[in-house]
Amino acid sequence: MEKERILWADDEIELLKAHVLFLQAKGYEVVCVNNGQDAVEACQNEHFDIVFLDENMPGLSGLESLARIKEIDSTVPVVMITKSEEENLMNQAIGNKIADYLIKPVNPNQILLSLKKNIHKQDIIQETTTDSYRSEFSQIGMKINDSLTFSDWTEVYKKLVYWELELASTGNQMDDILKMQKDEANSTFVKFIKRNYEKWFEPGAERPMMSQDLMHKVVFPLLDQGEKVFFVVFDNFRFDQWRAVKELFRNDYVTENEDLYCAILPTATQYARNSIFSGLTPLQIKQMYPQYWVEEEEDEGKNLYEEDLIKTQIDRFRKKYTYSYHKINDSVTGEKFVGQMSQIMNNQLNVVVFNFVDMLSHARTDSKMIRELASDDAAYRSLTLSWFKHSSILDFFKYLADKGVKIIITTDHGTIKVNNAIKVVGDRNTNTNLRYKEGKNLAYNAKEVFAVTKPGNIGLPSPNVSTHYIFSCNDDFFAYPNNYNYYVQYYKSTFQHGGVSMEEMLVPLITLRGK
Repeated sequence: MEKERILWADDEIELLKAHVLFLQAKGYEVVCVNNGQDAVEACQNEHFDIVFLDENMPGLSGLESLARIKEIDSTVPVVMITKSEEENLMNQAIGNKIADYLIKPVNPNQILLSLKKNIHKQDIIQETTTDSYRSEFSQIGMKINDSLTFSDWTEVYKKLVYWELELASTGNQMDDILKMQKDEANSTFVKFIKRNYEKWFEPGAERPMMSQDLMHKVVFPLLDQGEKVFFVVFDNFRFDQWRAVKELFRNDYVTENEDLYCAILPTATQYARNSIFSGLTPLQIKQMYPQYWVEEEEDEGKNLYEEDLIKTQIDRFRKKYTYSYHKINDSVTGEKFVGQMSQIMNNQLNVVVFNFVDMLSHARTDSKMIRELASDDAAYRSLTLSWFKHSSILDFFKYLADKGVKIIITTDHGTIKVNNAIKVVGDRNTNTNLRYKEGKNLAYNAKEVFAVTKPGNIGLPSPNVSTHYIFSCNDDFFAYPNNYNYYVQYYKSTFQHGGVSMEEMLVPLITLRGK
């Protein structure tokens, strides 16, 4: 293994011999020069892992040398060493992207700490992260087996997402072990849903916050307290994606609440988002407002009446809120909306739907290029983060940061990367979703699915008396026997939604306020 190479530039380098010997004893190779010009030339001719640069040298000053070294190699970490504690000097050094700033006289341990921060940081973080996950692995396993309530499962999922992001950020080799633990958790979560989901719809039953509860239990109370609220729904937005983009809000917002709620089944936009806006189950929507419910087999768009459903809920609870509704499907619409936001700021409630994340999920299925860009969960998160950074959505949130409004961020459902095909047979009226099927002549292996033969028991409509629903679980997806191999190859490793998994059902519910 090659030694890490240090360039040390100081006009009194002979006085630092003890420091050099200390670093050599630690296994570093140290190249010494006594002026800035020699430091610049050394960087032109050789590779160094880090540069220690005295600020006060004759000829080229430390700051001038820093600028030239960064032109040669912008990635090399440079540590500025100076006798001065002037704030202006520190600002200039930091502005030039120094890696560290040390005040003379420095001792060997300070130098060693700077090396660890700037050369060995990733290795140390990876080792520490690995050890921390190993020590918590068995505790998470016990928590998975002991989870009896929805609240227990939200804690399990939050913990798994935390470690998923931590391990992914360090390029850790524990990813496979975490995936195995996550698969175990999903399998146990499916059993939990099979035991409890139907019970949650019984009259007077205790149940978690669900899609139909969000507006009247979370949004309306804030409005009644005199708050102005922006209710922002990102279609198909998972908790790990929220955690990935959360850093973008840190400078402008305080996170007042970060929770998870339960998306209803099917975890698909037609059902879950209509339920959010109406405050009703899909069955209740069909019964009370049949003009706003579109059956699976109909060609009409399934989410054309969201604004109408919001009005029905506000009217049903006898509220007099002023409100607006906006759906953003592309960047052009988003930019236009941001430019006109001043016109809606007097409303008590503004509902905004952003569809990009869902479009990204579908594009990944249909586009080979997007599949390459979002090859796994980590890459999928990264692509979501990139969109947030470079789209009008960030302008939207920056505009609201100082407007004194509360922002509720949520989603209708999440998504899961599917890998395992299971066979299902249905007639020509059976819907095409890969994670759930609705029909009257379904043939399937009952052990492989969550089957509901009485849809009304879970708040779902029945187009026919014999209609029932089946939901795929874990990372399974439905495939028809005819042309089976092609179908499986095309959809394997795509992101899908509609079924039963933590990723689809345990979804974010966030409250933000501007700083």
